[in-house]
Parts: sequence; structure tokens; C-alpha cells
Amino acid sequence: MKRYINTALLYAVLAMAGGVFYREFTKLNGYTDPTTLSVVHTHYFLLGMVFFLLLLLLEKNFSFTGARTGRILAVYHAGLNLTAALLAVRGVTQVLGTTLSPGADAAISGLAGGGHILLGVSLVLLLLQIRRSAASVHK
Repeated sequence: MKRYINTALLYAVLAMAGGVFYREFTKLNGYTDPTTLSVVHTHYFLLGMVFFLLLLLLEKNFSFTGARTGRILAVYHAGLNLTAALLAVRGVTQVLGTTLSPGADAAISGLAGGGHILLGVSLVLLLLQIRRSAASVHK
């Protein structure tokens, strides 16, 4: 359970850093249009901090953590951080007005999509693990 609270704390710090970077980077560059930099903050808060706080509560109630949990969460971390990094890359290019080649544009979108896929798959696997534990507790 200590790992879940420490992970939630780490993602809270990353979320705040993402928010500060978004605000200051756009202000420094005089940028006022919408940018994907704005969602790095919310991705880290919700999919990072809130998610791991919920896991902490679920672990306390159902003791779902098993042998596979570490591998599933490693995929989750990879997916979340890949997604956030590519949202930041996309946002920085938007703010700077960088013209991307069609290949670079597709690569950023594809990799961010891959991060979302990793998040989705690991989330489903984790929910199945929690469901099994919850079912065995309430028999």
C-alpha cells in the first residue's frame, strides 16, 4: 500500500509541474490558443494521482495485489508517461508554431495512441484482477 501512496504523490508532483510548465511556457511565448499542453496536467492528476489513490483504497478493502500486479502496473506507467510525454511534445510544437512533416506528425499521434492503448489494456487487466479479489472476499 505504501507504493500506491508514494506513486500517487509522484504523479501529483508531475501534474503540478505539467500545469506550471503549460502556464509559464504559453505565457512566455505569448500563446493564447488551445494546446495539448493543457491536458498533460489533467492526465497526470486523474490517471496518475487519483488512479493510485483509488488503488490504495481498493487494496485496503480487497487485497487484490498479486504476482502479476507489478507487471501490469509497469505497463500502466509506461502508457501514462508515454502519453504525457507525447502530449507535451505536441503542445510544445503547437506553441512554438513548428511545422511538422506528415511523418513526424503521424509519429507523434501514433506513439501517443500507443500510450493510450497501453493504459487501456493495463487498466482492464487490473480491473479483472480487482474483480476476482472482490468476488472471493464477498463469497
